[in-house]
Amino acid sequence: MAAGAVGLLLDLGRDDDRLSANSDVLPTIALAPMERLLRATVNSWNGLRAAMRSEEAFRQELALLVAAVPLAFIVTEAAWKRLMLIGVVLLLLVVELLNTAIEKLADRVSRENDSLIGRVKDMGSAAVGLALVMAGLVWLLALAERVGLM
Repeated sequence: MAAGAVGLLLDLGRDDDRLSANSDVLPTIALAPMERLLRATVNSWNGLRAAMRSEEAFRQELALLVAAVPLAFIVTEAAWKRLMLIGVVLLLLVVELLNTAIEKLADRVSRENDSLIGRVKDMGSAAVGLALVMAGLVWLLALAERVGLM
């Protein structure tokens, strides 16, 4: 691959600069594993950036993750418990991203008030709510154990 092509691959300043399988930058022949990995990484990064720019809930949950990492080391000494405490917050971010994707796609399909689309959006919101409850319960259990209530 030419050096200029690499520069084009990594120039992702605009929202429409996605690296898809149909990209004109690379030939449409079968991609090498490293090229697929690069494309997937760049697309994932673009998705995270888009969520950070447009979704207040995602930014709040990202702040929770930033707080959760050092707190997990204070709350427990067991590595698997730290992983669980951080993991439930990461799971919350995953569910939030999926909910956001569903909402954005639904809005793209139809801006009209459609009860079926509304139900789908409500289900995505319910998934986020359940992930929040699960994360809260895991953290409450860990804190209760830390202060000796269990």
